[in-house]
Amino acid sequence: MSDILITKSSPPQSALLTVWGALLALGRGFGRQLWMATRTPAGRIGLPLVALHAIIAVFGPLLAPYLPTEFHLRDQLSSPSWQYWLGTDEYGRDIFSRLLSGARSIITVAALGASLGIALGTFVGMSSGYKGGRTDEVVMRIMDGLMSFPALLLALLVLTTLGSNPQNIVLTIGVVFTPRVARVMRSATLSVKTLEFVQNARLRGEPAAYIIFKEILPNTIPVLTVEASVRLSFAILLASSLGFLGLGVQPPSSDWGLMISESRRFMTTAPWIALAPAAAVATLVIGVNLLAEGIRQAQHLPLIEEDISS
Repeated sequence: MSDILITKSSPPQSALLTVWGALLALGRGFGRQLWMATRTPAGRIGLPLVALHAIIAVFGPLLAPYLPTEFHLRDQLSSPSWQYWLGTDEYGRDIFSRLLSGARSIITVAALGASLGIALGTFVGMSSGYKGGRTDEVVMRIMDGLMSFPALLLALLVLTTLGSNPQNIVLTIGVVFTPRVARVMRSATLSVKTLEFVQNARLRGEPAAYIIFKEILPNTIPVLTVEASVRLSFAILLASSLGFLGLGVQPPSSDWGLMISESRRFMTTAPWIALAPAAAVATLVIGVNLLAEGIRQAQHLPLIEEDISS
């Protein structure tokens, strides 16, 4: 009886171990790609910029000298000074404090949305590419149909249907990026699944999930890493655009896109209100793009086994 129970429970356990092993391989692969990116000029600039914004997202609210919603009615539209490093807005709120506090929302929403799109796109693209045939044709035509919509237009369509809140914004970004990631991962899967080690796994009778997650996925990590970096930069721009249009995080949040939108009336009288969040978005996107370029360049550098083993 115990043997029967063990036999019945082994397939789910095997599937979980396969997925867990794939996640560990992805983590190691991403870490190695980031380490290799530091060997390129673009990576040496991009990684510190991204790390700086990540630190601000984590510790920004603790470092802010004022609460992001605290009004200083006697100091409305004050220019940058020793008291207010980046000036104040029309309500007397400290721009520097709002900038530090708003980093967490935009980075969290963009990172979660990009991660969702990458996960869904990887699953759809690899499964479709490995399966092939009519299934591949049908799935890819659906992906092409979704890609025919501009990213911002599709995001507006989803948000106006579901409503504007952080969860729906993450879901929207994930839906927008899924077909684009699926296309890239399908192409990577098609180039890997014909290799000898994949054919050997098929001949051994390994299940499709094992072949996809243990054989094909680890060999597509360089492509996936670059795609993830590119999608993250687009997710930041998309989240900022939605905030600017009023469909992102709602007031009185200090979201950077929302801050830029609220400062439009004061572009001539108090330009620092818009310049600070715009510069924050720009440096974050530039950092992510440079990091993606560094990862791409690092894939063409010769590997030094001693450095990797150390």
